[in-house]
Amino acid sequence: MSTASSAKRKTSSGTRRFISGVVEGFYGRPWTMGQRTELFKREQKWGLNTYLYAPKDDYKHRMYWRDLYSPEEAEQLIALISAAKQHNVELIYAISPGLDITFSNPKEVAALKRKLDQVKEFGCRSFSLLFDDIETEMCPADKEAFSSFAHAQVAVTNEVYKHLEEPETFLFCPTDYCAAFCTPNVTQSSYLHTVGEKLLPGIDILWTGPKVVSHKISVESIEEVSSVLKRAPVIWDNIHANDYDPQRLFLGPYKDRPTELIPKLRGVLTNPNCEFYPNFVAIHTLATWCKAPAVGGSRDVEMADEEQDPCYSPQKALTLALSDWLQEFMSTDQPGGISCPARLKKELSDEEPMQTDMADNPYVPGPGENPLYTAEPLTLDDLKLLSDLFYLPYEHGSTAQAMLQELDWLKSNSHAAVSEMDETAAWCSRAQQFDNMCDAVVQMFNRLSNAPNRNILYDLYNYICDIKSGVGLARAYVKTLGGQGQPSAQLMNDDPEPWGFRGGLSGEFQRMLPGHGNRDLFRHPPMTAVYCIRPYCSKDKTEVQRIFEAMQRGDGRTPLMMQPPLITDGLSSGEMSPSPQCGFVVEDDVGMCGYALALTDGKPAAAMIQRAISASLFEDFPSVVIVQVLPRVADPSPAKRMVAQLLSVIRSSGSRGVFCELRQSDRRMLDFFSKLGSFKPVQVEGVPDGVLVMATSL
Repeated sequence: MSTASSAKRKTSSGTRRFISGVVEGFYGRPWTMGQRTELFKREQKWGLNTYLYAPKDDYKHRMYWRDLYSPEEAEQLIALISAAKQHNVELIYAISPGLDITFSNPKEVAALKRKLDQVKEFGCRSFSLLFDDIETEMCPADKEAFSSFAHAQVAVTNEVYKHLEEPETFLFCPTDYCAAFCTPNVTQSSYLHTVGEKLLPGIDILWTGPKVVSHKISVESIEEVSSVLKRAPVIWDNIHANDYDPQRLFLGPYKDRPTELIPKLRGVLTNPNCEFYPNFVAIHTLATWCKAPAVGGSRDVEMADEEQDPCYSPQKALTLALSDWLQEFMSTDQPGGISCPARLKKELSDEEPMQTDMADNPYVPGPGENPLYTAEPLTLDDLKLLSDLFYLPYEHGSTAQAMLQELDWLKSNSHAAVSEMDETAAWCSRAQQFDNMCDAVVQMFNRLSNAPNRNILYDLYNYICDIKSGVGLARAYVKTLGGQGQPSAQLMNDDPEPWGFRGGLSGEFQRMLPGHGNRDLFRHPPMTAVYCIRPYCSKDKTEVQRIFEAMQRGDGRTPLMMQPPLITDGLSSGEMSPSPQCGFVVEDDVGMCGYALALTDGKPAAAMIQRAISASLFEDFPSVVIVQVLPRVADPSPAKRMVAQLLSVIRSSGSRGVFCELRQSDRRMLDFFSKLGSFKPVQVEGVPDGVLVMATSL
C-alpha cells in the first residue's frame, strides 16, 4: 500500500474516524429515496457519519448484480450519493455477488468491476463486497482454481479493491460473519484465519457478534475475533432487525454492548427494522451510545437490573429518544401528514387555519346527542408503553413483563377468585390492576391512531392492532376467571373467529415442533384442544367409571383390588352419587376426559368402607372431593377450573372445609393438588399406608 493511500485514511487527528451509522441490509421492501434522504438528515443531526447501501431485495444489489443501472436508476443513485455528501454522511455502496458468481472466471470479475466502476462514476467513493447468507459449496471450476472458499473470496475482493484504487473505506462481509457460524470456533476457524491473513490490511471486515442477532457483545469476544482477523471489526448489528419475523418490531434502546468496545472496534452500523419510521429509537440510541465515551458521565445509580456502564444508560438514552420522537409524531409537515381538523390545528399552530365552507358552520350536536369526538394528544408515557410492548429480541420491556407476570399469577391462582374472602379480595385487586394495564394499551392505541404524523402510524399500525387484540383476549379471559364474563365467544369456542387466534400456517408448524415457546417468559404446555366444562349428570356415571378404571390400569399400577381403598372410590365407581350440584365433567373433541365429584358430608362414604377416621378431620373438613383427568389433557387449566367451581358450590352448602385422599402411586394427581396452592397435606390417624390426605379450608 502506498504512503499516500495510507495517509488519506487518517483524519487530521492522525486516526481513522470511527464508522457509525445505519446499514440498510434487511430482507423485504427497500426504503424509498425520500426516506434515505430523511435518514441522512437525522444522522447528521445526531452525529452519525455512515450509511451502507445493501438492501437484500434490491435486485441489482444481489439477485442481478451483473446488470448495470438504467439511466433512470442512475439518476436516483446520483441524487442519493449527493444527498449523503450534503449531510456529511459517507455512503458505502455494497454489492452481493455471492449467490452465483464463479470466482475463477475472469469475465465474472470483470462484470463486478464494471458494475462498481459505474457506481464510482455516480460519485460514490466507498464500497463493500458482501458474501453473507450464501451456500459454501464451490462449483467444480472454483475448486480447481482455489484451495478453499475463503481463498476464492479473498482473491476477488483484493483484486476489486486494487482496481478501485484502494478506497478509503472498503468493507468485506465474510460468509462466517458471527461466532456461531465458525467451525469449530472463532480461534480455530480456518476460514477466518485465511481472511485475516490474506485480505489486504486496508479492507475492513463486518461482524455481527456471537450470533446473527446477538444478545450481548462482550469486549472479550471482540478481542478474540480481532486477533484472528488481524484488525478491529466493524459491527453489523442486528439487535433491532425484524425481517425474520413479521410479528415483531423492536423499539427498545441500543444496549448490552459496553462502551468499552468503542476503542476496540472500527465502527458500528445498525441494521434495524424493515419499517423506516419506527427506527427512530434504534438509530437515536445508537448515536447516544457512540457519543457516550467522548461526553463521559457518572455511573447511573438508577440502573439496578443489569451491569452498569459508567458512560451510557440505556434507559436514559431511551427516554431521550422517545422525547424527540414524540415531536415527530406531532409534526404535520411530513409527507402524508394528516389533514387536521381546525380545532386540532389551532392547538398545534399559532396561525389561523384555512377556512372552508364547512368551517363557517361547524356541526354542533343537539341536546341528548353524542358529543363530538375529540382526539387526545399522544404522551411520552404512551411512547414508553409502546417501547415496552415492542422492546428487544431477547427481552420485553418492564410493563410487558409485569403484564405477563400478572396474567400468569391470575391464571395459576384462579381458584382464589372463588375462595375465602381475603384470597378473593387479593385476586380481584390484582385482576383490576391487570385490567388497568390492558386499558392503558387500548388508550395508547387510540392516541397513536390520532397522531398527526400518519407516516409513523402506518408503519406501526399492524403491530399495535395485533397487540391491542392480544391484550383484549387476555383481558376477557381474566374477567371470565373472575366470573364476570362468558369465555365461549372468544376463548372456548370450537369454531372461533380468525381474529381470536394467532399464527396461521407458520404458527401451526411451530406449535408442532418441540422447541416452540422455549423463549417465552412463561413456559406452559400449549393448549392444543378446546375443553368444555359442564355439570355432572346421572348419564355420565358410565364414562366416569371408564376413566376411573383407565387411570387405575395406567402406568402399570397395582390392581385396584390390591390397593388400599379410598373414601371416594365409591363416587368414581358409581356406587355412590355426588351431592346435589357437586359434580363437574370436562370434555374435549374426543369425549369426556375428566371429572371432579364431591360429597358435602364424607362420613357415610367412610363408613361404607369401614374407615375409622378421627372426628377432628370431619369437624374441620367435613366434605370430600375426587378429581381425575386423563393424561391426554396436558393443560392443567380445565382441572383447576373444575375444582374452583366445585369448591364454590361446597362452600355455598355451608361446609367449613374439604379434603381429598390420594394414592401415593398417583403421581400425576399428587403433583396437581400440590401445585394448586390451596390444598395442604394433613396428618390423619387411621389412613392406610400409601395414602396421603390433603385438605383446604373454605
